[in-house]
Amino acid sequence: MPISSSSHLIDRHGRRVSYLRLSVTDRCDFRCTYCMGEKMNFLPREEVLSLEECLRIARVFVRLGVSKIRITGGEPLVRRNLSWLLREIAALPGLSELVLTTNGSQLERFAQSLVEAGVKRVNVSLDTLKPERFREITRIGEIGQVLDGIAAARVAGFRRVKLNTVMMRGVNDDEFAALVHYALYHDLDITFIEEMPLGETGRDRPGSYMSGEEALALLGRDFPLIPSSETSGGPARYWRLPGANTRIGFISPLSHNFCETCNRVRVTARGELHPCLGQNEALPLMPLLRAHPEGEESDTLLLQAITESMGLRPKGHEFSYASPETPAPEKPQVLRFMSMTGG
Repeated sequence: MPISSSSHLIDRHGRRVSYLRLSVTDRCDFRCTYCMGEKMNFLPREEVLSLEECLRIARVFVRLGVSKIRITGGEPLVRRNLSWLLREIAALPGLSELVLTTNGSQLERFAQSLVEAGVKRVNVSLDTLKPERFREITRIGEIGQVLDGIAAARVAGFRRVKLNTVMMRGVNDDEFAALVHYALYHDLDITFIEEMPLGETGRDRPGSYMSGEEALALLGRDFPLIPSSETSGGPARYWRLPGANTRIGFISPLSHNFCETCNRVRVTARGELHPCLGQNEALPLMPLLRAHPEGEESDTLLLQAITESMGLRPKGHEFSYASPETPAPEKPQVLRFMSMTGG
C-alpha cells in the first residue's frame, strides 16, 4: 500500500505535529549537571538506532507532514558518519528545514560540513561565559572549544546561529545581560530556557529554578525589549532590540505552558517515540524497524504505528518541582535524563 504524501499527524486534541526532534545518540562529551548524572551508563551500540533506521523514521515523518526536523543527542556531533544522515534527510521531498542542536565542542571541526550537508540553522548550548563556571556546569567541558565553534559557525554560512541558555538561579543568573551583549556583538540569537525537572538531576533541585518572566524583568533593566510575534517553529516567545538583528527568546514550559500549540514529538536514540516530553508514555519503534526489512510495505507499518501513537499525546505535560509549599506532588515524575530523551 503506498504512503500518501498528503497525510498529516493529528493528535486526539486536534493539534497537528509538524516538528520532529530526532536523537542520534545518548552519548555526550560533556556531563552538564541539568542534563545527566556525573557517571552515566550509555546504551550499547546494538540498542542505538542505526543511521539507516534514523533515515527511515525521518522519511516516514516527512511523509506524514512533518516539515521541520531537529537533530539532537546527547551530543549529535560525536556520532560517526552523521554527515551522511544529514544529507539524506535534507534531501527528503517535503522537508522545509533541517536544524541541529549541539554543545559546540565539535562545531569548529564540523560547521562547514554541516552547512554543506543541508543544515539550515544550529543551536549552541552556552550557559556561561566564565571558564571556571563552565567547567562546573559541564563537569568536564572547556569553554574555549565552544567559543571557537561558535566563531566557526558564524562564518560557515548557516541561515542563523542561536545560543541556548538554561536559567539557573544562583548559578548563572548574574550573567544573563552579559550573554545578551555577547549575542548582540556576534549577531547571534539567544534563547533562555527554564530548567526542567527531568531525571534525578532535576527532581530535587527546585531552588535553582528561575522563570522566564523573572529573567525577562531582569534583562529589562538593561535592554529596551520589544515583544515580537515571530516564531521559529518551536515554543520560544521572542523579543527584539531596536536596531539589532538579535532575537531574544524565552522557553517557559513551567511558567508559561505552551501545550495548546505544541507541534512536536521526540524520538530517542533507542527508537522510543515520546509524544510528550513531560510524560513517561512512549512507543518503541525499534522492534518494528528491525522486524521488517526496509521497503514500502514496512514503511507503511511504521507509518501506521506513528499515526496511532498520536492517541498517547496528552493535553498537557505535568512538569513540577517539589517545594516547601508542595512537598510531595502527586503528578508523575519524569525520571529520564534529558540526554536520554534528546535535547
